[in-house]
Amino acid sequence: NNQINNQGASGLGSGLAKCINLSNLTLELYRNKIGAMGASGLGSGLAKCINLSNLTLYLSRNQIGAMGASGLGSSLANCINLSNLTLYLGNNQIGDEGASGLGSGLAKCINLSNLTLYLYENQIGAMGASGLGSGLANCINLSNLTLYLSNNQIGDEGASGLGSGLAKCINLSNLTLQLCYNSFRDEGASGLVSGLAKCINLSNLTLNLKQKQFICFGL
Repeated sequence: NNQINNQGASGLGSGLAKCINLSNLTLELYRNKIGAMGASGLGSGLAKCINLSNLTLYLSRNQIGAMGASGLGSSLANCINLSNLTLYLGNNQIGDEGASGLGSGLAKCINLSNLTLYLYENQIGAMGASGLGSGLANCINLSNLTLYLSNNQIGDEGASGLGSGLAKCINLSNLTLQLCYNSFRDEGASGLVSGLAKCINLSNLTLNLKQKQFICFGL
């Protein structure tokens, strides 16, 4: 909470771009005033860190919006050696466009094996959840995935779409999905689980599907 704005975040990115041998990076920038331009500027700098393999970004409770999330995803696609990624993007109003854009960028991170995404309280609907799932489906080396999507509005269609995307993550072995308070019921839960049933290498699964209305479905 240092009141870092777009200019500050972009400047930070410009500086990091010169760290050509950087392999491990953690940035704690939550609760600042970083918007779309700042997030994109930070991402542009990180895109030049070609040797980056482990990255953790704390950007929760800023104002990066859809453009910021998409820009960040596009930039991370250039980090070809990235294998471990954790993004804290909760409460940033990224919406459907931002979630889909982020997924499209991550789809190009072909060496990604461990991914954790905190996307709670972001006004993400069905299109965003499905788009995110479609993007992650291309992460062919992904083995460990944790998604925090609580307090959004993905609905039945979004839950099913997310499941369809994750069904294509053939190397996924450990999965945690936090989907509480997302306005889906039996249909969405069944669609989600039907998709996950196709993850043939899945060995550890944790699901939090708590909704405001009770879900009852069969496996």
